[in-house]
Amino acid sequence: MTSRQPAPRTQVRRLPGKQVDDRAALDALLANALIAHAAVVDGGQPYVLPVAVAPDGDRVLSHGSTASRLFRALADGAPTCLTVTVVDGLVLARSQFESSMHYRSAVLLGRCSVLTGDDKMRALRVLTEHLMPGRATDARPPSNRELAATTVLALPLDEWSLKVSDAPPEDDPTDLDRPVWAGTVALHHVWGSATPAPDLVGNHPVPAYVGAWPQGRT
Repeated sequence: MTSRQPAPRTQVRRLPGKQVDDRAALDALLANALIAHAAVVDGGQPYVLPVAVAPDGDRVLSHGSTASRLFRALADGAPTCLTVTVVDGLVLARSQFESSMHYRSAVLLGRCSVLTGDDKMRALRVLTEHLMPGRATDARPPSNRELAATTVLALPLDEWSLKVSDAPPEDDPTDLDRPVWAGTVALHHVWGSATPAPDLVGNHPVPAYVGAWPQGRT
């Protein structure tokens, strides 16, 4: 287990007992997450936008249009807060007040670096394989024009905070005899059936790797 002492601004204030400082737990969250929310302040106005992400060692990768206000600001070195959350279930307590969720949520602070050249191409492949495992083997890689239109960023995992909620209901003792069911309900994220594109040319079967996705990500 690899843990560290959090910095003051990454110390969980609300329900500090849910803070987890195990790096392996952070890696597990990032391995399951597809979307994160990136924050930036532009001209005094804060913006929070969803971005596709992929873990890559000691950094998190994201990519977007070079015309994107968010990616332009991040590429220019603006500080950011990247929040990654996965909901694992619901907690049904005997009172509405104590009802909650099972979740894993990480806050990553820092500044992004812009990737170029071979590092950019490798990062795009990592993103493709994380979001669509197996797809990099048969889909066309980006052209020079597409590469020029795409910004690829890396945020180092230097300053982060992880909060995990996975406990059963914590009801007030006065509610324990209330005649209502209490417990937890798991939430599993799985892929649905594959639908071919209306302009698909030829009799191409659904790739075998797509068929493995429902079992590969929960």
